[in-house]
Amino acid sequence: MSTLTTPARKAAPAAGTTPGTSQGPPRRIALLPTAVLVLGALYCLLPVAWVLVAATKSSTELFSTFTFLPGSGFGENLTDLNAYRDGIYWQWMANSGLYAGLGALLSTVVSAVSGYALAIYRFPGREAIFKVMLAGVLMPPVILAIPQYLLLAKVGLTDTYLSVLLPLVLSPYGVYLGRIYAAAAIPAELVEAGRMDGAGEWRIFLRIAVPMMSPGLVTIFLFQFVAIWNNFLLPFIMLGDDGKFPMTVGLFTLLKQGAGTPALYTLVVTGALLAIVPLIALFLVIQRFWSLDLLSGAVKS
Repeated sequence: MSTLTTPARKAAPAAGTTPGTSQGPPRRIALLPTAVLVLGALYCLLPVAWVLVAATKSSTELFSTFTFLPGSGFGENLTDLNAYRDGIYWQWMANSGLYAGLGALLSTVVSAVSGYALAIYRFPGREAIFKVMLAGVLMPPVILAIPQYLLLAKVGLTDTYLSVLLPLVLSPYGVYLGRIYAAAAIPAELVEAGRMDGAGEWRIFLRIAVPMMSPGLVTIFLFQFVAIWNNFLLPFIMLGDDGKFPMTVGLFTLLKQGAGTPALYTLVVTGALLAIVPLIALFLVIQRFWSLDLLSGAVKS
């Protein structure tokens, strides 16, 4: 006589867990990678924190109080910086905006056209040109600064705005990013379809390629803007008139004068703090384009 066996009843899942999922050991926190990231963040943010605190101190508090103890002279520092040589700091800031904004825009246009051409068209010497551009990425700017100065001196363009803008128009790294992004974002079939519909090459580039490359072009613009905004060596070599100085060279001249006049150190620190504000604002404005790029990439077929 056979006996019926009743299948064992499964235990109810624990509270807070999903039925049907295995309950493994609790997830351990990776302490070492987290600690390395925290240390890296502190290493990068510590100078910014020092500038933020030091800008609030007067000239006497800067050298007599604890390093990270806020002071009471921020308003006075702003007034003195605004009054120094009839507000020449704001002229330096405007020059930096001109160099960085116009230079980054022109560099982005050149990078977009060059990167698109290297990615889409097939012509003899294409890979050789691309490798030469990659070699330019590895070339330190200090090596190119003196030859650029000698070339521009031959045509009488030194100590002009163009002497700073012209060397910045062609960015090897921007061309590299332009080619990589164009090859990944623009299907060859779409370009061929535009040609079959009778569109010219420039119309295909402007109406099809540029909108599809826009997130990559925004990235190139941002990289170039930050690099030109923080550029010191090129304008330091090219310019002699302090009315054309960018903010970096202008603050350097203030710092040299501070060796004989310690009160100018507070102006340098306050000016350095104000110079960070446009970069932060630019990052906050451009961040939305990266978010849109991620969302658009999630729905592409």
